[in-house]
Amino acid sequence: MKKLVVSAMIALMAMGSSFAQKYALIDMEYIFSRIPSYEMANEQLNQISKKWQAEVDALAKEAKEMYAKYQSEMVYLSAEMKKTKENEILAKEKEVSDLNRKYFGSEGELYKKRESLLAPIQDEVYNAVKTLAEEKGYVLILDRASGVNIVFASPTIDVSEDVLKKMGY
Repeated sequence: MKKLVVSAMIALMAMGSSFAQKYALIDMEYIFSRIPSYEMANEQLNQISKKWQAEVDALAKEAKEMYAKYQSEMVYLSAEMKKTKENEILAKEKEVSDLNRKYFGSEGELYKKRESLLAPIQDEVYNAVKTLAEEKGYVLILDRASGVNIVFASPTIDVSEDVLKKMGY
């Protein structure tokens, strides 16, 4: 009987401590939209991306034109000339593929540029969230913009404005 009472008290204390934990929500999209340097970095990335995409598209157009010209001249070409033209077209298509991978691949120039421009801002937001959590005693802060299935959350637990204030915005 004594073990049952002790077990029940431990269970009640554990439940009580879990109810005492504090949770909060933030909206990272909202926070980032209020940081001018983040918006400028995104705009810069968009400009660079458009420029590089235009380069890739121009090269792809050249390859397409080479192929169209080859198709129209194919009946007049010798077997050796056909092979040469096909190799030129394949080389151009490989050049397009390589340039696309160089700029937009998983370790490409756009990824590196994004890391260099956005990572410091993201780190600053993370540090502000961490500091806020430590100061206010939050054990968990969720990002409602990250696609977590939050059906309803009281606006009173959204601390996005507090994060922005902590960062000086």
